[in-house]
Amino acid sequence: MTLPRTVLIVSPYFPPSNLACVHRARHLANHLPAAGWTPVVLCVDDRFYEQEPDPLLGSLVSPGLEIVKVPALQARMTRRLGIGDLSLRAWSALSSRAAELLSTRRIDAVLITGSPFYPMLMSRWIEPKFGVPVVLDFQDPWVSAWGGDQKRLSKAGLSHQLALRLEGPALRRARFVTSVSARQNEELAARHSWLDASRMAALPIGGDPGDLDLLRAMPGTRPSRLDPAMINLSYVGTALPRSQELFRILLKGLATVRARHPQLAARLRLHFIGTSNQANGCDTYSIRPLAEAEGVADLVVETPQRLAYAEALQLMAESQGLLLVGSDEAHYTASKIYPALLTQRPYLSLFHRQSSAHALLTAAGGGIHFSFADASGLAGLPRGIAAGLERLALDPASLGQARQDLLEPFSARAIAGRYGAIFDGLL
Repeated sequence: MTLPRTVLIVSPYFPPSNLACVHRARHLANHLPAAGWTPVVLCVDDRFYEQEPDPLLGSLVSPGLEIVKVPALQARMTRRLGIGDLSLRAWSALSSRAAELLSTRRIDAVLITGSPFYPMLMSRWIEPKFGVPVVLDFQDPWVSAWGGDQKRLSKAGLSHQLALRLEGPALRRARFVTSVSARQNEELAARHSWLDASRMAALPIGGDPGDLDLLRAMPGTRPSRLDPAMINLSYVGTALPRSQELFRILLKGLATVRARHPQLAARLRLHFIGTSNQANGCDTYSIRPLAEAEGVADLVVETPQRLAYAEALQLMAESQGLLLVGSDEAHYTASKIYPALLTQRPYLSLFHRQSSAHALLTAAGGGIHFSFADASGLAGLPRGIAAGLERLALDPASLGQARQDLLEPFSARAIAGRYGAIFDGLL
């Protein structure tokens, strides 16, 4: 008789938080049982989150899931000392509760997912003390090119220096490492030559077709953010610092549309929603200044504050077309492309040529794809993007739909199955 196998998932944020980092843990918590693993989630109590909760997202978590919640220091206290990171505010509680769980019950594996990344340091003592293997999951780079560009004595620069010093010790004791792209794994291995490629895997966040049930559950009286008299093309997600030049090129393409077809341009509205990644970031505009510089500010609507997950899905489903924009970094893979593809809306994408997102989108189809290898390649794209915007606005049916069979390996169920196989291999 095979005893039940249990994995402890350490994720400081978990629904009803609506941060993007919750979806890895949410998907695994819902689908690991089908792979033969019972998940237990260790997170911080949502009373200590700074963001507004998303109850509808919370309703997408399996009702029988065991969730262990711990307290944290209040942000209003720690920010006086320059500390806002939730995992630091809850460091003592997370560590002690993890040790308690490992010492009082059978836990067969531990998965620590980030960001935030500091809980990954628990790998240094979990297996040596309890004999339980640890898997570290990097949803984003802890050590990033953007961080390296910051002033050394700035808060971001100091965080980068700290990441450089802590990433190695966390990885040393991990039995397996996952990230969202092969390029990100390659960069990890380049920084730490002793990392064994055979104990690394690239596993995107993926998407869950069941999430679309949210759209049917949402009240029909919710007012739409979109003007029904316009052709609405929407980007939903953060406007990252390393994405600014891509947005500039996209808006140059929009300016070209206006020059060639002013009547069509007058009917276009490009929406950029949640660009600040903050629920209360209503004054942090990053797209508007670019649109003003290109003379198309009247065709652009920017809503900096992040939407609740269900509302974001609804907005994408209501848009005539979607805008999928990546970063100038080759490792970048946008988790938002999976829910976007599930809505089956036509799209225009702009990613680095080596990005895994670009490879998937071009294979799946259903949209217009642009890519670049360097800054010179990016500079030559506005005219092509203008033609793409025109086609997306006037003839979206000609783009067809993304092949759902190609998306199945990236479904939440399939990704959970791959994690289950990783855990099996560690026993």
